[in-house]
This record gives sequence, structure tokens and C-alpha cells, in this order.
Amino acid sequence: MHNELNALLGADKVSTAPDTLKIHSIDKWNYAAPPEVVVFAESTADVSKTLAFAHERGIPVTTRGAGVGYVGGAVPEKGGIVLSVARMKEIIELSPEDGLARVQPGVITRDLQDAAAARGWYYPPDPASLKECSLGGNIATNAGGPRCLKYGVTKNYVMGLEVVLADGTVARLGSRCHKNKTGFSLTELFVGSEGLLGVVTEATLRLIPHPQRRAMLTATFAEFQQAAAAVQTILDNGHLPSALEITDAFTLQAARNYLGPENLPAGKAHLIVEVDGRHAAVESELAELKTLLASAQALGIEIHADDEACEAVWQLRREFSYSLRATGLTKLNEDIVVPRSKLVELVEFAQELAASTTIPVACFGHAGDGNIHVNLMVEDYDDPVKKKPADEALDQLFTWIIANKGMITGEHGVGLAKKRWFKDALHPGALALHHQIKEALDPANLLNPGKFLD
Repeated sequence: MHNELNALLGADKVSTAPDTLKIHSIDKWNYAAPPEVVVFAESTADVSKTLAFAHERGIPVTTRGAGVGYVGGAVPEKGGIVLSVARMKEIIELSPEDGLARVQPGVITRDLQDAAAARGWYYPPDPASLKECSLGGNIATNAGGPRCLKYGVTKNYVMGLEVVLADGTVARLGSRCHKNKTGFSLTELFVGSEGLLGVVTEATLRLIPHPQRRAMLTATFAEFQQAAAAVQTILDNGHLPSALEITDAFTLQAARNYLGPENLPAGKAHLIVEVDGRHAAVESELAELKTLLASAQALGIEIHADDEACEAVWQLRREFSYSLRATGLTKLNEDIVVPRSKLVELVEFAQELAASTTIPVACFGHAGDGNIHVNLMVEDYDDPVKKKPADEALDQLFTWIIANKGMITGEHGVGLAKKRWFKDALHPGALALHHQIKEALDPANLLNPGKFLD
């Protein structure tokens, strides 16, 4: 296979070097499976040739972007070819006059944001890994981030796609028009499909005017319940912040231990409220929000009035994950979603789960839309004796989520990590439809096999 791919694509685009195979056998989840060969596509033609080659020979293909996923989505479970699009990193077009950008899938999310901002425009989706994750991976998982409360997730910004299907056929979907009801909404079919239906080789993404200003309030509370109530109070009073993040007591203590107690005020819950818009509107909203947070029994409130101050808070927020890792425990990061009214019940369940299993549980995330990262902190997860109760605790968590009308993933995807709960999370009719679509587009099951539809 190696020699044939060399002849088809060129030796500089094909590798079986042990170090390369090892790197492409994993993402950020705790599981590895090696491919037989890695192809580094540099164009749509390279992707099309590779998929046609694999289709003719029945070889599995797993597409990979930046490789920073949390669910094993880019792990080549069935071996075969890893098709890397990391070299396809060109911003093809930036068009404020049409309110869009055209990009290849390997473009890093932050690079597009910076390029758009330099022209006074904005690409809002902002996963925490935005400095290293690729737009193709964002599209594959329908990535979100803190600002999706106000601005929406990746699917809300995908106007069109170029995709290569399992047999190598190229299809251009959608358009560069902001309104389009010509046929089925095929672009959205591929957003969130996790590489099971086709390979994205180009995306047309919506841009919006960049807000004049952003600012932020942070507040601590004596109890998590008070912080959760403050979230609803903010929304009930007509405010739609660009981000509304909540953090529980375990995460706060880990952050204090890692970063120093002076970096986070005392309290068992922490709230980040970011607003953006016109200068006068932001100034007015800050004053109103400060009054609301005070009435919600906040222990302390701080205002962060400009970009630099806001970015310092976001950097602190990004450090929460590193703080949890610094405990020496393995962090099982589950990006579950519940109806917002279930937020307190979720954290109370997590505390009960921690008490009954003696496995610490840390909760933080996007309070405004109910997408909370529930992290089971496990000692020696590689030890089968300790792995078994941790996996049983995960099963309790997901069983509770499904029973309470939640969803098993909000932005990371299903991949391998959540495969065993996938069928329980969907209505039987929806599950059958998934299989019908997969059968129609990839009847030989060559695209990212071994994942949640197997």
C-alpha cells in the first residue's frame, strides 16, 4: 500500500515512519490504535485520490485535523490510512463585503479569528483549544465554546462546504449566500458527522461585524446554588451575555492550589459574565449586571473593563483544566448537556456520585446553555482495578443525564469515548435514520470505522 500511495500522491505526502504512526494513533483521549500509513493531503485532489484508492481496495480511512479531540474521534480504530488535512491550512478568501471567509480544513481557529479581526470582522465560535484546534475538526464535532450562548455554535456559521465522499466523489454544498433554501440542508448533515460521512476540504464560513468592545464581570458565591440562580436572574432580566461560565468548589480549590490562592477569591462557586457590543451599551449593561449580581448574594464582584483584562480572566479559566491535571489524577472530561433548569440537580448528583464512589468530581463550563464539563478525577486510571469503578461511575453519570433529558455530548463529539451510550441517547427512529444515511453515503463502512455507528 505504501508504494502504491507514493506513486499516486508523491513520497513526501506518505509516511510509515514509526514516530509518525505513533503520533497519528492518538488524540487527547486515553486510547491508541496505530494506522498502517499516514497520508498528508495538500489539496482536494489528494483527498479525492486517497479515498478512491481506499474505496477500490476496501481500506479504512480515518481523517485527522489537529488531533486535539477528547473522545478518540481521530483514533484509527481499524487501522488502515490516517488521512491528515493538517497541511491544508490556507485562508483562501476573506470577504467582508460578502460577510464570509473561505478556508481549508487545517486552518487553526484562532488564525481565522485574528485575520477577520484585522479587517474589523468576527468569527465567534471559540472552543477552549482555539489556539491549536483546526476548523475542519470544529466542523466535524460542531464545536462550541463559551460564546455560543449569544452567538451559536459552529453549524450557525457554516454557509457551504466542499466535501469528498467515500468513493472519492467531490461535492460542493451550500453557497456564499446568507440565505439559501435550494434543496436539502446538506451542509448541516456533514457538520458534526465526525468524519463518518465524508471529508471536508473547504468551508465557507459566515463572518459578522466585530463588536466595538467587550467587558466582563466575575463574581464568587458562598454556594453553587446561588451562582446557578444568578445565571437565571441575568437571563430573566433581559440580558444575553456573550459568555456565562460557572465553576464549582472542587475546581476552584484545585485552581487555588495550582495558581495561588490570591488568584481566586474565596467562595464555593465562581461566575464569569462577559458582554460585548457598542461602547455605550456595554457600559450600561455592566452597571445593570453588577446590581443584579449583588442582589443574587455574590460575595464579591469584579469588573474587567477592556480586552486585556478580559483575556487575563479567560487565561485563568483555561488554566482550570491544567489545575485539575496538576492534582496528579486522570481527568475524565465529559462535556454533557442538561436543560438549564437541571443545572443545580446535575451538580448535586455529581457531588452524590463523588461521595458514593470516592472519586472526586469537578464541574465547570457553559452555564448559560447547560453544557457543563463534568470531570471525574481518577487515581491510576491505567490500573484495571481502579479503571473498573471509574467506568462504572461514568455509566451512572450518563444514565442520569439521559434520564433527565440531557445529551451525552455538547461539543466534543461521541467518537469512541461515548460510543456505548450513543444508542440510548437517541430516539429509535433517529438512530435508524443515522444508519440509513451512513449506509447511503458509505456502504462499505470505510470512513472512520469503529466509532459510534458500528
